[in-house]
Amino acid sequence: MEKNLSMENKKCFCDTELPFNDCCGLYINGSQKAPSALALMRSRYSAYASHNADYLMETTHVSERKYYSKPEILKWAVSNKWQKLEILTFTDHTVEFKAYFLDSNNQPQTHYEFSTFKLENDAWYYLDGKFE
Repeated sequence: MEKNLSMENKKCFCDTELPFNDCCGLYINGSQKAPSALALMRSRYSAYASHNADYLMETTHVSERKYYSKPEILKWAVSNKWQKLEILTFTDHTVEFKAYFLDSNNQPQTHYEFSTFKLENDAWYYLDGKFE
């Protein structure tokens, strides 16, 4: 796939300090599969920040997709200004994080989640999350 030239030198949204195209962009554009639950979670945050609802649906486990709406995901992604991702803890199958953003009224918000992921057919998928 072609690289997104507009993102060529931009830092990745997930706070690794790497260029987007050398980090989450590899997974979002389909060049590679996320190698771990943590990498998938980071790329899903970057997908929200870059408004890629297709990737968010594709990386949600098939058993859970019926609970999500691509138009609603896109609406939420676009209505917020994504500021920062903070990884709190992680294991092979879980990631605890905080995502900081400005809501549609430009008010600072924090989304806390303890997410569970599943490896199936050599691909990681988001399974579910506990929120506060």
